Amino acid sequence: MRYIPNSPDERRSMLADLGCQDIEEIFAQVPAALRLTGPIGIGAALSETEIISYFRRLAAGNSVDYQSFLGAGAYSHFIPVVIDSLISRSEFFTAYTPYQPEVSQGTLQYIFEFQTMICQLTGMEVANA
Repeated sequence: MRYIPNSPDERRSMLADLGCQDIEEIFAQVPAALRLTGPIGIGAALSETEIISYFRRLAAGNSVDYQSFLGAGAYSHFIPVVIDSLISRSEFFTAYTPYQPEVSQGTLQYIFEFQTMICQLTGMEVANA
């Protein structure tokens, strides 16, 4: 599910459409004893890399006696979570079969976006995918 923030004006408009003055009216049916009133005690925020490392440490307690049969070229590498959202965007794929030339347009688009980001991050004039 995509995160789409709403401005204060949009929130007021949505509340007005529901006939509510504030967000508390929406949750009025939830008993006060069941509502969260303070921090939930999960600690400080972590970056994406830190949270992945944390869960890898937890997973290390699981069985490791399994063999990976992934094909050649498979290796441990970092893939940011945002990639899942990015590759699901409609401009990066088409409904055509692979025999249609249009399917390559999505591939060309994400290669261009990748190369552009690498150039911006490194300050280089050229990048290769």
